Amino acid sequence: MQDQVFPAPIKSVEGGSAAERAGVQPGDVLLRVNGEPVTDVLAYRHALSQGRATLEIARPQEAPRVMTGVAGTAQDHHRLFLPTAPSLEDTFTFDVEWEDPGLEFEEVLFDGIKKCANKCDFCYVHQMPRGFRKSLYIMDDDYRLSFLYGSFVTLTNLSENDIVRIENENLSPLYVSVHTANQDLRQDMMKWWRLKVKDQQAVQIRSMIERLEQIDLYTQIVLVPERNDRENLDETVEYLASRPNVISAAVVPIGLTSHRTNLPDVRTFTREEAQDSLRRLNVWRRKFLNERGTRFVFPSDELYLLAGEPLPTEEEYEGFPMLENGVGMIRDFLTEALPELPAALPEPRRVILGTGSLFAESLDRAVEPLRAIGGLTLEVRAIENKTFGKVTTVAGLLTGRCFRHAIKPGEADLLIVPPTTLRYGTELMLDDVSLDELRSELRMDIRPGGATLGELARVILQGAQSSGHQWGMSAHAVKDSGREEPASVQVAEQNMRGQA
Repeated sequence: MQDQVFPAPIKSVEGGSAAERAGVQPGDVLLRVNGEPVTDVLAYRHALSQGRATLEIARPQEAPRVMTGVAGTAQDHHRLFLPTAPSLEDTFTFDVEWEDPGLEFEEVLFDGIKKCANKCDFCYVHQMPRGFRKSLYIMDDDYRLSFLYGSFVTLTNLSENDIVRIENENLSPLYVSVHTANQDLRQDMMKWWRLKVKDQQAVQIRSMIERLEQIDLYTQIVLVPERNDRENLDETVEYLASRPNVISAAVVPIGLTSHRTNLPDVRTFTREEAQDSLRRLNVWRRKFLNERGTRFVFPSDELYLLAGEPLPTEEEYEGFPMLENGVGMIRDFLTEALPELPAALPEPRRVILGTGSLFAESLDRAVEPLRAIGGLTLEVRAIENKTFGKVTTVAGLLTGRCFRHAIKPGEADLLIVPPTTLRYGTELMLDDVSLDELRSELRMDIRPGGATLGELARVILQGAQSSGHQWGMSAHAVKDSGREEPASVQVAEQNMRGQA
């Protein structure tokens, strides 16, 4: 039985719902719908959409546990199982007909996260230092998370059943890491494991894009110097633009850490190389805009900063479709202007804005008007990354350790950290250091900054609460949910309705 069903722990039961009337309680598990096991919340919703459904519920003697598949195989993923199979006395069924049963689950994936089949030269998980929570080392590559939350997948681990399901259930859009349309180069860069590939057709990126012709695809190219840039980049952009189902392509330069033991020798872009990539992409962007009314290809903020080039205007981002991929985050941050500023503060305040070295100069220019406020001492401090190394310059990968090294206790009244450094829904950083711990150690107030410049100003001046973006929503939250932090099915359902 444990090999046939994927127990879905029930987090809550809506009052007055069919499930409550049937006696379902939090802690029960869903076993089957219409006699068939369900693998995830998408399959659950799809079964309900057929109209009449019979739900089989179990009340387990023991809580479900996490089982890990065999490393290096197609079953290399985590899922839940029941330590003791429930007896018939422990199970019951109830029916619904065109009615939501009223169940919220602890997880969105019942059969576990599908893991990556590749060993990419530029994989960030392979560059992680030791000592972090286990979830950060899970190499997820799950098309369901791509549909639900917009996380990028390579498609190389798909089975024929997966492909058919994507088509039949219209799991659109998906977010696909292409990197290059040159098949030989893609294999050389990604190095998929033979035992993890379930269908040899899945590794053929052009065939997969064309097979999924009914599915909208947002694509990305992680650019590696002297590998898939220059003429290879032109070839890839030209191919992607030729496919009607490819909506756009993001181009992101490779991200490195100082922890690359036993990994291929790769490097970051020089300014001249970044400028060459932007020149090529701008030729395509102008061509596509004239011919199609969209620029189609969108370089990431990091590529502009590396090249020393000005960022595009807000209009040029065409609604920021790939904001979470680092495309347009700075421009989006700058869209809300500063509020009306006071001439002076009621009491003097020393404020440090901590950020990554890549963004520090841009942030310093943006907040310059605040320095005219009497009583406000404002410093933008580029924080060296002591966890991932100097080569890591983005703000979102700063950790508690980085701030401990960069900030002296008591040297400011307020330290503002990038909201992207915090785990979703918490005040925990990547290394599990909490803002409360830092407040105590550094003897100052510490708050996350804002999603916009205007909001950041309000945090600085009024101590307002930030609503800035946090990492960990979506795929990260699901990975963390291995009995740590459950992912909300409500969030999943919102994304299913097109809000991803």
